[in-house]
Amino acid sequence: MSMNSPAGVAGVQPETEGAERSYIDWAAIIAGIVFASAISLVLISFGSALGLNFIDFNAREGAAPVLVGIAAASWFLWVQISSFMAGGYLTGRMRRRNHDATEDESDMRDGAHGLLVWGGAMIVGAMLAVSGLGTAGAVVGSAVSTATTAASNVAEGAGEMADPNAYFIDTLFRSERPSDPGVAREEAGRIFAQAALNDGEVPQDDRDYLVSVVTANTGLTPEEAEARVDQVIANVESARQQAVEAARVARNTTILAAFLFTASSLVAAIGAYWAAQKGGNHRDKHTHFPSVFRRF
Repeated sequence: MSMNSPAGVAGVQPETEGAERSYIDWAAIIAGIVFASAISLVLISFGSALGLNFIDFNAREGAAPVLVGIAAASWFLWVQISSFMAGGYLTGRMRRRNHDATEDESDMRDGAHGLLVWGGAMIVGAMLAVSGLGTAGAVVGSAVSTATTAASNVAEGAGEMADPNAYFIDTLFRSERPSDPGVAREEAGRIFAQAALNDGEVPQDDRDYLVSVVTANTGLTPEEAEARVDQVIANVESARQQAVEAARVARNTTILAAFLFTASSLVAAIGAYWAAQKGGNHRDKHTHFPSVFRRF
């Protein structure tokens, strides 16, 4: 009996070590995350250099925005799925297998490692996006700076509109006599600002008053002043419509980009799961690719 004991202990030792070892191979997962993130970063940077991004569809002169958007979406979808599949395959191939499960269970564990690679790479990508690294971050930062400057200029010009009653108070003291040009400009600005709140519609009383003020302060005839006022009202309405259209396009682009990102992320998760299983199968079968990877 004593002679058989060491053999018995030796026989169960590998099973004991396998039971104590975690089923999650974090080293393989981290390797997959690094590989997937590197491929994604390189390909996205390359695509951004060609104008395949969602920041500015008009970056390439003469290109239709819709076509650029489709190309950018297709490129982003391919990059995300292929990079996650590559990272998942590497993790499945490098994962140390615990020989205490059936083939189906082992495939499931390989696939789970692929999902962890997907989740980890998503977190890394979110951190890079938040920190503003990369070409897209630089472009977004420039856009934010421009928007901030524009907002500052608008705030300076609309300082008088801070009082919601300013426009109505102006109507109490309207006069056809010439007034200080600066005061007249500010009053006209409040009239157009109030019109913007009413879908760009300038009331007839305000229009007539603008004609009289322009006539009194510029020396134009009433007919010339009326034509100038009408032209300015048309220009203001055109600018408002352009701003509304730009806001609509930006909103729709954001919705489409969010939908694309969600859909491609889910497809990429499935791809990472499948690729990790495939990598695990190649690991177990000692599959190699002599035409691609060979000893020199």
